[in-house]
Amino acid sequence: MHFSDLKIDDFDYPLPDERIAKYPLENRDQSKLLSYTNGEIGRHTFTEILGLLKPGSQIVMNNTKVVQARLLFYKSEGTAPIEIFCLEPVGLEVQQAMAVKNEIVFYCLVGRAKKWKSDALEIALNTHQLKAEKLEKRGQGFEIKFSWTGDLTFAEILEEAGHTPLPPYLNRKDEESDKERYQTVYAKKNGSVAAPTAGLHFTEEILGRLKKNNHEILNATLHVGAGTFKPVSSEVVSDHEMHFEEIHISSDFISKLLAHIGSRTAIGTTSVRTLESLYWLGVKLISSEMEDDTLELGQWDAYNLPQDISVKKSLTRLLEHMKGKDLFTRTQLMIGPGYQFRMIDTIVTNFHQPKSTLLLLVAAATQGNWRALYDFALANNFRFLSYGDSSIIHI
Repeated sequence: MHFSDLKIDDFDYPLPDERIAKYPLENRDQSKLLSYTNGEIGRHTFTEILGLLKPGSQIVMNNTKVVQARLLFYKSEGTAPIEIFCLEPVGLEVQQAMAVKNEIVFYCLVGRAKKWKSDALEIALNTHQLKAEKLEKRGQGFEIKFSWTGDLTFAEILEEAGHTPLPPYLNRKDEESDKERYQTVYAKKNGSVAAPTAGLHFTEEILGRLKKNNHEILNATLHVGAGTFKPVSSEVVSDHEMHFEEIHISSDFISKLLAHIGSRTAIGTTSVRTLESLYWLGVKLISSEMEDDTLELGQWDAYNLPQDISVKKSLTRLLEHMKGKDLFTRTQLMIGPGYQFRMIDTIVTNFHQPKSTLLLLVAAATQGNWRALYDFALANNFRFLSYGDSSIIHI
């Protein structure tokens, strides 16, 4: 049976609200760390991660940076705000959009949309003015035109006017401290509306120790969308539409993947999806000989493409396609039980929501044994979800 035929209820588990970490620990690296190797489960502190990595591992991290994507517009003093949650730019790649000045159109979710008629909404900043105009409804959201005064990029406007887009399951307002703590220490490229949370445990000290111990650190970029929080609501997995996310990598990154011999560790599910998607994009090029600049990976492409192409052959073809330029693409890759990982042998990841696509990925990495990990974590007071504890899984 293909995992797409599985019932999502088989990936449910009881998660009491008190086990969801509403705030991060004071020190990033003091979180608990569960290890899973050959069916054996161990309990550690995150500072011990160096001893749990395979020697000379190539470690891939997602350096996307969370933008302050929640904007609160007040129609009059004392009233509840109209909340605009910026999801994706219209007609531009995410990183291009972050550098735009003066005006831009974004697809957004709008809270209290019925209270917003046709008038423009405004936020008065310290020395600037931000205006939002509702253009048209599309799906569950709206296309919103933003315009602003001053010589600022859209990323700078969001930083000044916006709020941290905390996951809805935290069920609290963002605080000033979230601007720093809901961000990895190696975040660099603006564009995500959710943090790659496995990376939240790393400190500059741990990164330095990794390098001193001959681990190679590579940075990829996958901009995380709000769809990452969307539970699978369909009865069977095949009826769920996986969200697209944007990938940005350099040809030098692919060259380093090709040159490495040995273990490779992905920090977070977003890094997993990035690496595995790159392999399948190369396979897609080989199998179709396409030269389309809009090359991207669909939800089920990995299961319908040839299964016997080597990593070296695939990545070499992808590198040829890039012709020394950066690759901007999108992936909808869905990973579940039975998936054969091509690019990695180790994953560092947090504990995920019941019935989520992220939990399906963990099930794939543990050969379907995810419940043993989660039962252990629940029984040993591990903290769950974005601000929670972590695990290292050897596939």
